[in-house]
Amino acid sequence: MDDPTRLRYLRIALVVIGAIATFAVYPLMVLWPAGWAWHTGHSDYPLMIVGIYATLGLFLMRAARDPLAHLSLIWFTVWSSVVHGAIMAAQSFATPGHHGHLIGDVPALFVIALVLAALTPRGSRPLERQPA
Repeated sequence: MDDPTRLRYLRIALVVIGAIATFAVYPLMVLWPAGWAWHTGHSDYPLMIVGIYATLGLFLMRAARDPLAHLSLIWFTVWSSVVHGAIMAAQSFATPGHHGHLIGDVPALFVIALVLAALTPRGSRPLERQPA
């Protein structure tokens, strides 16, 4: 894939992933708690997670305007998704009541990391920055 095409797809991915993080995490926790919510009963956890992911999502959508100027945010999203997904996978395997996460939020984090990593430019030669 050539660089301009990669950047175009990266911009689309940033908007889609950002919108999902901003607007879909809470509804998924409510509609499919076995795959997206880690606590039952009263807990302050869901709102904290929603706040973190909504903020990240807004910044990812903003980064779509000029991905090359926001590479550290994109790579943070890649690696934090891998680490978060790996921890949740281990916890899901260890706790029978959390197996639903293995088909919910765990693979979602790995897919996000994979998509962004595959589309984000890297290497020794700099790409020309596209106008926003």
